[in-house]
Amino acid sequence: MCHGDKGDGNSRAIEGMDPKPGDFTTLDALEKYPRDRMIKSVMEGRPGTAMIAWGNRLGKEKIAAVVDYIIKEFMGASTPEEVEGEHLFVKNCAVCHGERGDGVSRAADGLMKRPRNFTSDRSKKELTRERMVFSVTYGVPNSPMVGFKGRLAEEQIEKVVDFIREKFMKLADKGETPEAHKSALAAIEGADMSAPFPNGLSGNQGKGGKFYKNNCAACHGWFGDGTGPRSKFISPKPRNFDHPASRKKYNRPALFKAISKGVVGTEMPAWEKVLSPQEIANVAEYVFNTFIHPSDTSGDKKKKG
Repeated sequence: MCHGDKGDGNSRAIEGMDPKPGDFTTLDALEKYPRDRMIKSVMEGRPGTAMIAWGNRLGKEKIAAVVDYIIKEFMGASTPEEVEGEHLFVKNCAVCHGERGDGVSRAADGLMKRPRNFTSDRSKKELTRERMVFSVTYGVPNSPMVGFKGRLAEEQIEKVVDFIREKFMKLADKGETPEAHKSALAAIEGADMSAPFPNGLSGNQGKGGKFYKNNCAACHGWFGDGTGPRSKFISPKPRNFDHPASRKKYNRPALFKAISKGVVGTEMPAWEKVLSPQEIANVAEYVFNTFIHPSDTSGDKKKKG
């Protein structure tokens, strides 16, 4: 009668109420109305509102049952994991990705790159669970998406990813196989940095360094941080090899592939059109040893300033 048939606070009775009845359908409802608070409110009522006490009429068991019904039916969460995933999204992600996960938010227009729209067909096609776990953990280079490692535990990251996939992407794959779970953990741990170049190639770091400085530093920067002189005029920005995500992802095979094939939608060309496989291995070896996995004795990797 008060909160409405749909739990959104819209009913025939609301015109005479101040404040209005609570809306249980908003994205932050679970944060505003924790289960314990709701049970207490139904039991004791809410002073200064039209919410009366139901404790003497229903008893605690029935009140808990109706509260759980509200949480499941209107708040879109039926398990503690789903509740926590939504809490985490509201607190950490909604400010950019929007309450509906569509990238529409007050912050979006002020960002250098639009936040991901999780509801789009493109996102559903491109974003595997492993990739999302990796991105939330380490961030996305050259974008406003920061890494949450250190702020959120691994379990929390997986819960918020599962919430996004189920709520906005409509992909109910959180009941994953042990193999898929291992794959997700492997993505967090990063690529195998001991993996060799394809086809038995061995890169020459010295020759690769000369090529990098003459051809790549203009975009990727002398220090591999994506701040070369041309980077100011490029969108999306060149790869920052110093970024934690880059250091987890770009082993020798990944660098060889990226240099060879280029990156669609960016100014990174396919160098296989002008370089031999050996020359590509050379520059990849330089990038790997200087920026991705630098040795203590590398003379090229020096701190600016």
